[in-house]
Amino acid sequence: MSNIKDIGLRESIGDVKKSRICMFTTSNYKRKGFLCAQYEAQDVLFDVDNVDLICLEPGAGHQFRERIFTRIVWHDFTEKLVFLNIGFQPIHLSKEYELFIAVCGSWQDLLHINAIKNWKDKCRKSICWIDELWSADLPLSKSWLPAFKKFDHVVIGLKGSVHAVTDAIGRQCHFVPAGVDAIRFTPYPKPPPRVIDVYNIGRRWEGIHETLRNLAASNNIFYVYDTFDGSMAETFDHRQHREAYANFAKRSRYFIVFPAKMNKPETTLGQMEIGYRYFEGSAAGAVMIGQAPDCESFRTMFDWPDSVIEIQPDGSDVEVVLSGLESNPERLREISRRNAIEALLRHDWVYRWKQILGIAGLKPSPSMGERERHLKKLAEDSHAAPW
Repeated sequence: MSNIKDIGLRESIGDVKKSRICMFTTSNYKRKGFLCAQYEAQDVLFDVDNVDLICLEPGAGHQFRERIFTRIVWHDFTEKLVFLNIGFQPIHLSKEYELFIAVCGSWQDLLHINAIKNWKDKCRKSICWIDELWSADLPLSKSWLPAFKKFDHVVIGLKGSVHAVTDAIGRQCHFVPAGVDAIRFTPYPKPPPRVIDVYNIGRRWEGIHETLRNLAASNNIFYVYDTFDGSMAETFDHRQHREAYANFAKRSRYFIVFPAKMNKPETTLGQMEIGYRYFEGSAAGAVMIGQAPDCESFRTMFDWPDSVIEIQPDGSDVEVVLSGLESNPERLREISRRNAIEALLRHDWVYRWKQILGIAGLKPSPSMGERERHLKKLAEDSHAAPW
């Protein structure tokens, strides 16, 4: 992938089908853990549609320039720096496409787009899908907003930010939530033994963590948790990282979940949103314990019984809640199966991509329908599978 510039990945490996979608990726050189779910989403679209995946190539001094530019753009009264190349090797598209998709994890990723010089000329329509954009950032971000106006459509991954961004750029934005490769994460059709009692990754409440550590120290549970900042660590390969994560998750009985950035009130300012863990934990068929975000998007998307079993952030009721669940094995099986089924039928990345293509006015590809049928078959087969 690292040598791809003005041609797409499909063409480089001998597939000469006309690609209708152009999408850039930084997966060949930016490998931090928190980016891997975003790359997983790109992989799913690549698998189900005709996509040229354009790998950006950092040039000399790129890291320094990116750090500097990311800081000064916030204070750029000219509103022009957001359109400058921050040190990538320039790319000139040689083909025409129906759609250009820019998948951005945050504001900073908007700068990556500038490496592709002629995408406006070569792509009939365009969409920017920015995953994490909090309403509280908008008053300070006027210099970033012009970058959105280059696109025909803007998609936001946080529902609570859609109205604010719509007002800020003067154009209707759309909410498309996160998702998961449900085929990778599902325990079906052959569920593995759930040898991990509790799996806890990412941000955590220390009260819950200490209670679980004490239970593990007493040999009462097998508790797996991060011992370093896993989201900021460099991975060897994003696919292997997601495979390993999925293998842990679908071997876990309980999976800890909290609202996005639950311990960063200075960032959220009370805005409640769904984090990736809910999609991943449910897809793995684990029993999710923690807190459910008090927001419309969660109530709509995780509207089945016992989608999250509530526990207190201080950990005071963890033992009681776990003991109560363990006393009812049939309830545990039902929660697990229902979580996995709902994820297969509602939260796979293919459903998100269908929504995005619909916003752009494109029809779903035949391969999308094939993936949906496979997801439905896995859900149907789950009723005959053991727990």
